[in-house]
Amino acid sequence: MFTGLVDDVGTIDRVSDTEAGREFVIRSRYQDLVDGESIAINGACLTVRDSENGRFTVAAVVTTLGRTSIGDWREGKRVNLERAMRASDRLGGHIVQGHVDGVGTVRRVERLDDAVLVDVLVPDEIAELLVPHGSITIDGVSLTVNAIPEPQVVQLSLIEYTLRHTTLSALAVGDVVHIEGDVIGKYVRHLMTPYR
Repeated sequence: MFTGLVDDVGTIDRVSDTEAGREFVIRSRYQDLVDGESIAINGACLTVRDSENGRFTVAAVVTTLGRTSIGDWREGKRVNLERAMRASDRLGGHIVQGHVDGVGTVRRVERLDDAVLVDVLVPDEIAELLVPHGSITIDGVSLTVNAIPEPQVVQLSLIEYTLRHTTLSALAVGDVVHIEGDVIGKYVRHLMTPYR
């Protein structure tokens, strides 16, 4: 489990296709990763295969490649990183599983005073989980739903700290992002399905 509070931005050093899947070597500040550890990379939970000298290796299998944009990642791409939460950690963001529900497309990026407003077109199954001021995860970052300007569009208000400490400062119209809907909303939807 994760919180959506990114604690490093890494850079992909190498991409290759192996028997384990699409393999990525990522450079980060982490020096004490353990083989088998879970790590969220742009919101997708992947397993550390090995690590040394500030680099670690993960692999994405065909099912992960099918529901994310990971298959398009290349050397030099910057990615948001978060290590799995310890039971004793503060839950400063919201409950994030690291299970990408789908991809969205950035429709608008606009600076408004001290914030940057970003509108993202999301799939139907995520749109029905949206509530104003609720939680959503974009590329692994826990964010608050600022508004729902139209069906299937979520508006986010990015603060200066988020812009400085994640890759979201580089978002542009047309970019594809990983989206994870709020897990509590998913359970409510599931429990209400027989009554809809």
